[in-house]
Amino acid sequence: MEKSSREDKEHGAAIEVRDLHKSFGALEVLSGIDFSVAYGEVVCVIGPSGSGKSTLLRCVNLLEEPTSGTVWVAGDEVTDPDVDIDRVRRGIGMVFQSFNLFPHLTALENLTLPQRRVLGRDKAEAARIGRDRLARVGLTDKEAVYPAKLSGGQQQRVAIARALAMDPQLMLFDEPTSALDPELVGDVLAVMRSLADEGMTMLVVTHEMSFAREVADRVVFMDGGVIVEEGPPEQVIDSPTHARTRSFLARVLDPAAAGLGGPGEDGTDGARP
Repeated sequence: MEKSSREDKEHGAAIEVRDLHKSFGALEVLSGIDFSVAYGEVVCVIGPSGSGKSTLLRCVNLLEEPTSGTVWVAGDEVTDPDVDIDRVRRGIGMVFQSFNLFPHLTALENLTLPQRRVLGRDKAEAARIGRDRLARVGLTDKEAVYPAKLSGGQQQRVAIARALAMDPQLMLFDEPTSALDPELVGDVLAVMRSLADEGMTMLVVTHEMSFAREVADRVVFMDGGVIVEEGPPEQVIDSPTHARTRSFLARVLDPAAAGLGGPGEDGTDGARP
């Protein structure tokens, strides 16, 4: 599938990170990260477990407070202690590994509640937008269903629809398929592909190499809390220049050839080719 044209991207950075450090006690997890994401760009972050990928994502919307450095989101400096972080977060959609749906609410109610409480929409407007977003993720017939009756893939699509119902300027995805059985991954990735095709700004931590190769404008490889290599997917995934990148990809794309019993046994994220 070809990516639709994104020639009409806005100019400027949706996300700007400068000299970002994050430590947990004596352990430095991020060591001087510099990168940016342009409006309309899809950036996939790959790397072994413990490389700092998820911490980086959580620093972008201040779910983790950086030890030092500066982060801007849509022109707001989120590391400024005087920033209204709740206002900034309203423009950021975040999808986690876990679905975080309210079990006592239906799929539609999981979408309408945050709209009404955070954005102040009335019940009818929230329901209209909720149904529209459920349709976008292919779950029109599940609006009255409770999470316990949905598959993992359907629950994750509801979580994506919930984020979209808030009309975000950009989306952050933290390994959204890692908790899913392999047969459920495809529908979630299809929704993410459609968002990319529509020009949504996306920063995606993923172990899905095929998705990164096909959809990303840029791939960032992290290891040991630093960015080792970044560039277009055909460079980073297909022709990496750094030995650490080559070693990681050899292990996750062909674990048998690398002498491993299977993905993940080397401490990586268990990437799927």
